[in-house]
Amino acid sequence: MIRQYELVERVKAYDPSTDEDAVNRAYVFAMRAHGSQIRASGDPYFSHPLEVAGILTDMRLDHGTIITALLHDTVEDTKATVRDIENLFGKEVGQLVDGVTKLNRIDLQSDSAKQAENFRKLVIAMSEDIRVLLIKLADRLHNMRTLGYIKEEEKRRRIAVETMDIYAPLAERIGIQEFKDELEHLAFKELNPDAFDTVLTRLEFLIAQGGNIISEIETELSDTCAAAGLQVSITGRKKTPYSVWQKMQRKSVNVEQLSDIVAFRLVVPTVMDCYKALGIIHSAYPVIPGRFKDFISTPKPNGYQSLHTGIIGPKRQRVEIQMRTLEMHDVAELGVAAHWNYKQGGTATREGRQYRWMRELLEILEQASNPEEFLEHTKLEMYQDQVFSFTPKGDLIALPRGATLVDFAYAVHSEVGDGCVAARINGKSRPLTTQLQNGDQVSIDISETAKPSPLWEQFVVTGKAKAAIRKFVRNERYEQFCDLGKAILQKQLRRTGARYSQKLLLQAATVLNFETIEDVLAATGEGVISSSDVLHAILPDGNYISPSTNDNVVPITRKRKNDTIPLKGLIAGMAFHYARCCHPLPGERIVGIVTTGKGVTVHTIDCETLEGFHSMPERWLDVSWDVDAEHSHHIGRLGIVLENEPGSLGSVTSTIGKNLGNIINFKIISRSVDFFEMQIDVEVNHVKHLKNIIAALRATPVISSVERARG
Repeated sequence: MIRQYELVERVKAYDPSTDEDAVNRAYVFAMRAHGSQIRASGDPYFSHPLEVAGILTDMRLDHGTIITALLHDTVEDTKATVRDIENLFGKEVGQLVDGVTKLNRIDLQSDSAKQAENFRKLVIAMSEDIRVLLIKLADRLHNMRTLGYIKEEEKRRRIAVETMDIYAPLAERIGIQEFKDELEHLAFKELNPDAFDTVLTRLEFLIAQGGNIISEIETELSDTCAAAGLQVSITGRKKTPYSVWQKMQRKSVNVEQLSDIVAFRLVVPTVMDCYKALGIIHSAYPVIPGRFKDFISTPKPNGYQSLHTGIIGPKRQRVEIQMRTLEMHDVAELGVAAHWNYKQGGTATREGRQYRWMRELLEILEQASNPEEFLEHTKLEMYQDQVFSFTPKGDLIALPRGATLVDFAYAVHSEVGDGCVAARINGKSRPLTTQLQNGDQVSIDISETAKPSPLWEQFVVTGKAKAAIRKFVRNERYEQFCDLGKAILQKQLRRTGARYSQKLLLQAATVLNFETIEDVLAATGEGVISSSDVLHAILPDGNYISPSTNDNVVPITRKRKNDTIPLKGLIAGMAFHYARCCHPLPGERIVGIVTTGKGVTVHTIDCETLEGFHSMPERWLDVSWDVDAEHSHHIGRLGIVLENEPGSLGSVTSTIGKNLGNIINFKIISRSVDFFEMQIDVEVNHVKHLKNIIAALRATPVISSVERARG
């Protein structure tokens, strides 16, 4: 454990004006409060807050943060109260301890609703003071370092999942790369030990095979820069197993094909030297295409700046080079902690609201209907790689990769998103479903009378856009349910001889525990309560007629045509059907999934639905197409975007007909002034037949895009 005087000296080393007495008192107070408490490792419990404080001194944080780290578990786990903390250490420390105390309960909840509620509290607390998050991240980091001492496997797994889902992304958001890497490393080791061991072993083998390759490359890069008159500080580092695993999964490659297993940082004096170093490296070594990224001119939302490039470097090794100044390096390593103004004698700005991503989380919080929805949208907001686009005025908008024009509109402002009717990318009109690319300049057309389409939720990817669309849909449905509920109650009240009135509905709201008349109407329209419930609340003596029912009504059924297409691998007479999620066609690899009561469902081998059956190998059947299958009709689904011009729809149907396809279903997904988006089901003989139709459609001038649709 860190000794008391050692902790004080650590803080004084970077902040000579620190309140030495307060740090000493906090050390003693926490040690006495935790007393004989023991951790799962067998160490005194006080060792944990002490280690958390030590982690934060490495980040050179102010004495108030260090004091809070020492005290952060006292209110949760001892008899100490927030009032005690405020009396002894001041209101600021008391508020920080209170904020972290509420957040500690995230670790104690297994119920998803409670976890989501506590995460909501986390966002609120860190929006007021970002140091709450820094303390919580250090707390989680030390807990992950000692995770192996917990005996219950399920508890270890839950903590690791929380770490991967919430804390590692938050560490990335505030730019503390070291925290993010270690949290992911430790969580990955717990959640997927086999993959962890495999990747780690392979990495160690490749590094060992290269001998002193890292130091040799450092020396050669340094000599290359020095020969061009540029003095640099160069360090090499190995990628973590989790980051390597992610890239292997994302790019479908093996370890040897990755270009940045080893990355080298070149720290130079000025921004101009960064670009000079880039020129020197590119002129000396072959460049790997598509690997250059300029995060200096377009920094990441967490403030990260660097130039990245990939080269075939010294010793013919594929390496990544990062070029940055010393200030950029501090931000890359420490994130928001690199900006504390007390280091220059000023007052730190600690409000989390100063960060755009934090303001967006607060906006999602306001729009979400419940904590679970907030947590869902927030994960969307935190998790994805980014693409950078620009407004017509040149303002940079950073969005997750895969973001659409609607996501861009909501990123500009919620009102812009709600009123969006059309958009242009680089001056050309494009459908609102279009995904953005790096460098796109986007112009959004809005209308005061426009409303968000519920269909937008199917293609937007940002939590902010999803939350805003869902809020609008909720409000819209609420009004519709109110109108329907009113009509139902008016009809039923007329049958009793009573007159519909506000007074009667107020009585019903009181009896049924609803806040407003509108809530009663909406609940009736939605079917949450029946009109009989409302009438009973209004006329408790039973002087009313129950809504009539018709027991003779039977559901309409349609006869289904017997499917006689033979498949190899099925038992004679076994019932089967083709999955509507992927619409398999002859010529594609297929697999059968046995479903109780439904027979066999046939999927394409790459259907995403199959992921849900990985743990049930007993339900998989090897099936394949018989030769007769290609002479029968099958359904292929197409997603088409075409220009809104006279005759454009005729061109689509004509092209499909000329290529011997038969349209059996047609659905317009969305429409705007310039484009139609539609889904068409076509009868075809096999997958090659469908591909021929797609190729012919793509050659049609009025068609903007055509893809095989899933789902």
